[in-house]
Amino acid sequence: MSTQSPPLVYDTLIIGGGPAGLTAAIYLRRFTRNVALFDKGNSRLSWIPVSHNYPGFPDGVAGTDLLNNLRRQLARYGGAVTNAEIVRLRIDDGAFVGEYDGGEVRALTVLLATGIQDMGLPVESWRAAVACGAVRLCPVCDGYDVMDTRIAVVSSETNPTGHAMFMRTFSADVTLFDRSHGSILSPDEQQQLDAAGVRYISSAVCGVTMTADMKPVLNTSNGKSYEFDVMYPMLGETARSELAAVLGAETAECGDVVVDEFQATSVPGLYAVGDVVRGLNQISVATGQAAVAATRIHNALPWTLRTKA
Repeated sequence: MSTQSPPLVYDTLIIGGGPAGLTAAIYLRRFTRNVALFDKGNSRLSWIPVSHNYPGFPDGVAGTDLLNNLRRQLARYGGAVTNAEIVRLRIDDGAFVGEYDGGEVRALTVLLATGIQDMGLPVESWRAAVACGAVRLCPVCDGYDVMDTRIAVVSSETNPTGHAMFMRTFSADVTLFDRSHGSILSPDEQQQLDAAGVRYISSAVCGVTMTADMKPVLNTSNGKSYEFDVMYPMLGETARSELAAVLGAETAECGDVVVDEFQATSVPGLYAVGDVVRGLNQISVATGQAAVAATRIHNALPWTLRTKA
């Protein structure tokens, strides 16, 4: 039996195989579009031990399980994931060209689902700490899951008190730390924390170690150490939007890609979904954006009329 050769030019190149990219690929394959999906294998979803706020899973779902389910669903419609990183993107002769180690792929449209890069903080056994829930990255996702525990929040200069106040609605034991030397709080912000009963440690965090039973210990520059049940290193993130920026796509703060109501960027034919765009970084939001973008892409591409069987 002969196998069909891949098209010379795909309808859509999807860059990023997290929940947004996989959802978009599923939609487009169900629209019978030729899709190339490239993923370098570093989805933040794979770090999540169990998500309890994604609809339809009352007992929660592991990040790796959700990714595997999406991949299996894509495979049912003839789609697959190429495990390689698109390192450059250009426009050539009316088509997008994605370069990767080993070749190039051409497509009429591109959908970016490349996500974000978290700002760094020295954390011992980072992967193990995230896997067991001692270090968490999303208060919106799992604040409910750490109800009434001892919570540490590391501040960022752009939002020094917001995350600590958010977590204060889940626990009476919240401590806010600085990453920089010297207090970055205004008198009004300090008063807000005092009124809410949030402890504030102004001595800069210089590293995080883990106890034998995987409790985070925040070590500060004045030589003191503080043990907690869970830590949120809310230092901000940067969108992985370099591929879009090189093509001239409009970006905003932290590199977030600016899109319209159909997830289209300022570059015709280039779309972006998920954490790489401005908005609430949630799996459910990313998959919803993917559905919108995929439908728009399908309707904007030339029609491929069905022939009689």
